[in-house]
Amino acid sequence: MGRYTKSLATLNQLIDVQKDAKTYALLAKNLLQLGFKSDAAKSYSLAAKSEGPNSYEYHKLAARLHFECGEEDEALVICMRNFEKAQRDPDLAFILVSVFLGRQQRDLIQPLKNVLSESSNREHLAAAAKLVSNDLSDASNELLARNIFKRFPKDYSARFLYLIFLREFNDYEEAQKHQKVVDDLVAGGRPEVLQKDHPFYHLHWCGNEDHNRYPTVGVPKLDPEKIALRRGLPHAWAGKIRVGYMSSDFWDNHATMKLMQRVLELHDRDKFEIVLFDHSGPLALQTNKTDRSKWGTVVDIHSIADKDVLQVVRDHNIDIMVDLKGHTADSRAHTFNMPLAPVHVAWLGFPGSTLGIDLDYVIGDHFVLPDVAKPFYHEKFCRMPESYQPNDPANRPQPRPVTRDQFGLPEDAFVFASFNGNRKITPEAIASWARILKRAPNSVLWLMTTSPRNEGNLRKAFQAESVPTDRIVFCKRSAYEEHISRLQAADIGIDTFPVNGHTTTSEQLWGGLPVLTMKGTNFASRVSESLLNAIGLPELVGADLQGYEDLAVELAAQPEKIAGYKAHLAEQRYIAPLFDAERFCRHLEQAYETMAERAKQGEAPDHFDVPALPARTEPFPSA
Repeated sequence: MGRYTKSLATLNQLIDVQKDAKTYALLAKNLLQLGFKSDAAKSYSLAAKSEGPNSYEYHKLAARLHFECGEEDEALVICMRNFEKAQRDPDLAFILVSVFLGRQQRDLIQPLKNVLSESSNREHLAAAAKLVSNDLSDASNELLARNIFKRFPKDYSARFLYLIFLREFNDYEEAQKHQKVVDDLVAGGRPEVLQKDHPFYHLHWCGNEDHNRYPTVGVPKLDPEKIALRRGLPHAWAGKIRVGYMSSDFWDNHATMKLMQRVLELHDRDKFEIVLFDHSGPLALQTNKTDRSKWGTVVDIHSIADKDVLQVVRDHNIDIMVDLKGHTADSRAHTFNMPLAPVHVAWLGFPGSTLGIDLDYVIGDHFVLPDVAKPFYHEKFCRMPESYQPNDPANRPQPRPVTRDQFGLPEDAFVFASFNGNRKITPEAIASWARILKRAPNSVLWLMTTSPRNEGNLRKAFQAESVPTDRIVFCKRSAYEEHISRLQAADIGIDTFPVNGHTTTSEQLWGGLPVLTMKGTNFASRVSESLLNAIGLPELVGADLQGYEDLAVELAAQPEKIAGYKAHLAEQRYIAPLFDAERFCRHLEQAYETMAERAKQGEAPDHFDVPALPARTEPFPSA
């Protein structure tokens, strides 16, 4: 009859003499009607303890109510006691995934992907999709993406998710069918469909800097009032500038550290305090062999919930917080939407505007961030004088002599090589490389592949372009030292687009292999141009696709030019800016000083260029 207060009074009398599941469940329903969710959850837990036929359902109800009340620990205890059943029950799986994702504990929840992907609840599917981001080679991830797309074929988020895996494995035939649907919508004046794409994977196929602003999957909305509040908060500045770097890549085998390790070691400790807010997983750190204390004070935030990161950062009174991940796997860039520091900066990890994240500056250079790009960024440009990319000359192996025979390469052919990630090899790149091979008859293309599936699909794609199979030589990934050495066996590296080689290009230049690229149309497609200019080889940048192909064909007929480029790289390795970590570090510190001074004066962030130090005339120290 809706008389819940009277009912509650009666139940309170009954509970003294009849403590069974049915009574506790009725009490829970009554409390729920009166708005006491947390108390209702406790009553359902008591009902579940009676071990009746409905015990599991009562557990579920209790867990859901605790979760809705924000009582995550209580919900978690119930879910973990029923973990085996949660692998078959999307309701419990959803609670576990939501809690553990918030606490950055992904390992335990991987078994829950499939049950969530088979649910018809969109909230469950969205949670499942968040579990895809780590290991794209994991077959269960691809199965999850396929299941979601089959269930919701008209949902463009599902289509874009499925396309990620098709591109990852170079499944061009299937990818083109789904990509055409997207391309037709964009061409028909509906670029808003791109909002359903993920910012990082979007860059792998779209070089349009205007369109790069649309993808918003997993991206929050910027709040101008919160940004203004953060910048206006009182802050205790000290004599030294306190710089905090946040990343999951603080271990010596990661590509990011192969770039910036030496810079961290060289920071001037008389002027700067360096703190690394590290959310690297324990498995990654097991492979680390370097004393990380040389890089700065390491603060482990791997298992700290996002909401608690603010206090951890505040405890160190950071002046400038630098996000090294952006919209890449394992990122925690969204924590920058809390007031971590007076100055928030994006650098190195994500080649573009970090959409939806409160960042004052993005560190780049005049090549990757030309003036024409300014309208497409909410961040202000901090442009380094040579290249935005640091490189470590001290902790990289020196290339050792190799022979072509070691890698099954023909001795008398011109060898083009691509060691970029397979997902970067677009259908347009395949078509371009095929035209180059046809115009340069005494040449082969040396490709690194991730898996037999990638190799099969790439072979099939070249066959469709009428390129004989013996013109393509495949190789697998190898140990880093071996990879640096084998680069010398090629004549020239041939770049991908719209995403260039980034670390891959600098590795090739370090290993003595010149790289051919072309003018890009967004940050990701301008990186190799930046690196080539920093090593003194701007002539290897084609003006456009036709210029890129013409230059490739021209070089294939001029071995003396290739020899000259290789000699140049050997001569410039320890004098040109590209591998000069000390020079880069001093420029970076100038940038931080400018940012800090503006913030101290209460001035809003604005674009600025870091002036170059005098050019070196003698080799820089390599250790």
